[in-house]
Amino acid sequence: MRLKDKVAIVTGGARGIGEAVVRAYGAEGASVVIADIEIANAQALAADLGAKALAVKLDVRDSKSISSLISTTVAKFGGVDILFNNAGVFDMGPVLEVSEASFDKVFAVNTKGLFFTLQAAAAQMVKQGRGGKIINMASQAGRRGEGLVAVYCASKAAVISLTQSAGLDLIKYGINVNGIAPGVVDTPMWDQVDALFAKYERLPLGEKKRQVGVAVPLGRMGTPDDFRGAAVFLASHDSDYVVAQTLNVDGGNWMS
Repeated sequence: MRLKDKVAIVTGGARGIGEAVVRAYGAEGASVVIADIEIANAQALAADLGAKALAVKLDVRDSKSISSLISTTVAKFGGVDILFNNAGVFDMGPVLEVSEASFDKVFAVNTKGLFFTLQAAAAQMVKQGRGGKIINMASQAGRRGEGLVAVYCASKAAVISLTQSAGLDLIKYGINVNGIAPGVVDTPMWDQVDALFAKYERLPLGEKKRQVGVAVPLGRMGTPDDFRGAAVFLASHDSDYVVAQTLNVDGGNWMS
């Protein structure tokens, strides 16, 4: 098992890609902290996985919540070896209609929250003195702009940039920071995305989801399980020579 005796935190771990990664890390031998604002779902998942899983309520917009996550993890499992930085939100709209509240929420979760969770986990890893792995969830949206998705795209572009900078700064402590950029993934969030595209592009519900799926070179949308391999690779010793990179896992949807 590639993650035997490791301690992993997965933010946004209660469903979707986060849940798939929680299960993958557990199967590879790690103790896993399922950190999510949806605590009931996190607790149900932890109960399903058993004694090596712990649910912790996390709001990445709140620095005290982040600090509590780290201290609770250390108290329960003795340290932090892996952070899968996955918590995120989505919103969209024409540039002329984007509200300050929408802008602030997207950046507070996707960028600021991700950064300060990374910072807190990295500080604990430095204190431990045994290195670690941090994986930030970006998006193909961070590789380019979209007319209706300006703020989300910008927030994920910032994640890619932060991954590069943090990766270069933290590798001297033996902490590898890398990222994953999904394409279109069939998760509960995509139902929200589809509904917003239906509103702004005047499409029937489900049509945007169908369109983006058939446009993927591999021929379908991704599923959460499609990210298990990359998540385990970047958390394991197999990726020790990978630093400050963001890996596209998108069925060939974007090349960079």
